[in-house]
Order: sequence, then structure tokens, then C-alpha cells
Amino acid sequence: MAIVNVGPSGPALRDRDAIAWLAGIGIDYERWMLARNLPETASAEQILSAYATRINAWKLRGGYAIADVIDVWPHTPGLDEMLAKFNREHWHSEDEVRFVIEGGGIFWVRDPHGRLVAIEVEPGDMIRVPDGTRHWFTLREDRRIRAIRLFQDPAGWTPHYTAAA
Repeated sequence: MAIVNVGPSGPALRDRDAIAWLAGIGIDYERWMLARNLPETASAEQILSAYATRINAWKLRGGYAIADVIDVWPHTPGLDEMLAKFNREHWHSEDEVRFVIEGGGIFWVRDPHGRLVAIEVEPGDMIRVPDGTRHWFTLREDRRIRAIRLFQDPAGWTPHYTAAA
């Protein structure tokens, strides 16, 4: 279950409180059951097949055309460069949709009032950060994440850095 921290001195929200608060700032969050009997070495095709019903529902709902799997380990070549690209405040011209299967990370989001919100995601968390939302992403200390990503058009997912970056 995502943990939401609102501002430097704000509350830490969990469960229904976190979901309701995120909805209030336009971020969709769902908790999905993890696929049973999916081997740790499952291919991207196996993962996408295991979650096909949910993926297809989100594709219809948000006009997403493409689903893929990102699989990052501490030893992933070019990991530091990849993380540096998304560890600065930016926005995209389309939604950022992620379903975490393994590992996790933290989405740092500016809410509509300019407050900084930390959303820690873990396996089973599905999140949609709307297009135009100022945010950045970091991995947790274990530097591990495997997630399904949904795109309307990968070209729209180019980061546009803010002056704060």
C-alpha cells in the first residue's frame, strides 16, 4: 500500500486516507492483486499476459495504446544515467502510469497548491500521475523495480524539465 507524506511536516497517510487524498489532487491509485504463480524470471510477455484484463481496462479508460515492462536492478547498465534523467523535477505531455510488480520507488509530486508530496509505491500499487503534473521519481535504497508502464504515445513521455530542476 502506498505511503503518502504531505509536505515536510504534514501527515503520513496510508490505506483509504491515502487513496482519498491522492484522488483529491487528481492522482489515481489502485491496489491490484499480484499474479499468482508468476515466476520471478517471468518474461515481459508473461507479465503482460498475466495482467491483460486490467491492462486492457486501463487502455480503454485512458486511451493508452502501449504497455511494456521495465525491469531495473542495481546492476542494470547505465542505471545512474537513467535515474538522473527522472530524478529532476519535470512533467510529461501524457500520463505516467505504473503498476509495480517488484521493488518500489518514490514519486515526488507537486500538488496543485505547490506542496511537495512523497508517494512511496511498492508491489501491488497502480498509480497514474496526470499529464502536466510536476514530479520526479527515485528508486528506494535497494535500487530495484519491475513495473508495467502504459503509454498513449511514447513520444509524449519525454521529460520537460522545470526551472526547479
